Amino acid sequence: MSERALIVITDPEDPRIAEFRQIRERDLTGRQGRFIAEGTVVLRMLAQAHGAGRGIKAEKILLLQNRVSGLDELLASFPADIPVYVADGAVLDAIAGFHLHRGVLALGIRDEAPTASRLIESLPQHALVLVGCGISNHDNIGSMFRNAAGFTADAVLLDETCCDPLYRKALRVSVGSVLTVPYDRQGNAVELLGSLADAGFAIWALSPSGMTEIRAIPASARMALVVGTEGEGLPAEVLERFHTARIAQAPGLDSLNVGTASGIALYGLAQAMGRL
Repeated sequence: MSERALIVITDPEDPRIAEFRQIRERDLTGRQGRFIAEGTVVLRMLAQAHGAGRGIKAEKILLLQNRVSGLDELLASFPADIPVYVADGAVLDAIAGFHLHRGVLALGIRDEAPTASRLIESLPQHALVLVGCGISNHDNIGSMFRNAAGFTADAVLLDETCCDPLYRKALRVSVGSVLTVPYDRQGNAVELLGSLADAGFAIWALSPSGMTEIRAIPASARMALVVGTEGEGLPAEVLERFHTARIAQAPGLDSLNVGTASGIALYGLAQAMGRL
């Protein structure tokens, strides 16, 4: 084990670990940018983000006592002043409010998030962006970020009606990609897309009734893929103002899950741009 001192917790009501209590019933999303990271993979992504200058930092870590020895190298990648608390299984479950089989939790904060305008200005001349409109399902948000990371998207932009990607479940489904892919969540979708268009992005709105099949989209130096909520889809104003695209599928099906659809479409755009 490294020289880092471990703090043993024997009381689930210990105030030092108050942020980890009953995490299934409540979430830290929206509370001064704090969030809960769960699992070894997400903890590793948090460690990478902490040192990357993106405004994401770890504040404290809580571990199942018998997991500590296997995490020595990972813990050493965090600054020494971040406290690491440990508890046995019964105490940890009482803190979390359910059986926490992963045995790994961390409290993080995102305190220097770039605005959408700053993020767009910082993008390279050849860029791929994923835009979400009205995505309220945390699993779908997490899948979108995982797809963005896997298919070379430079950023994710979400309108104000999307759920917060720092919600614990979204963060877990993204396998920590929320912590590594630059993103912003604010504003009206049409205004957001207008800013991208002004910055030279070709905007492609994904819809079952889209005019262009995803494989036929011509490559551009800067491309943005827009996805909407299942059921209602994208607003009419978005579909009327920008290019529309579709994914060919078997007849009789309404639409694909937005997590699946965003992955297929991002793959197609990334290939068209020569990124894959």
